[in-house]
Amino acid sequence: MGKGSKHCIVTLVERKTGHTLIGQLDDRTTASLNRRTIKIMNRLDGLFTSITADNGTEFHQYKEIERATGTRFYFANPHHSWERGTNENTNGLIRQYLPKGTSMTTLTQAKCDAIAKRLNTRPRKRLGFKTPEKCFIGYYS
Repeated sequence: MGKGSKHCIVTLVERKTGHTLIGQLDDRTTASLNRRTIKIMNRLDGLFTSITADNGTEFHQYKEIERATGTRFYFANPHHSWERGTNENTNGLIRQYLPKGTSMTTLTQAKCDAIAKRLNTRPRKRLGFKTPEKCFIGYYS
């Protein structure tokens, strides 16, 4: 969530490689979340098999995403952020580009894509200092 507005982001992180996709949302409604998430997932048609989400109200209409993409939804237990560890870690990395308290009013999808690109081309220790992008392409090609 951004400061002083309804604007926010949604993050989708592939668990094995850490490959990140970020979507800009004008508000935190289920309609906005579903629309952007489906659009992001369609970029990588068929690669998503499941999503583990938190229990926010924006996910109440998750069945729409399941129907549109064939992706199964799971939910972390309330107050168990470690059940979504990869996503929580990635959100921390995104904070390097969008610090807490930053207004997201002027954030565009192009800027979200640029942040994701920077994260995906950044070597990671857990990947033997390969990039998520290289591992993702190697794993799914």
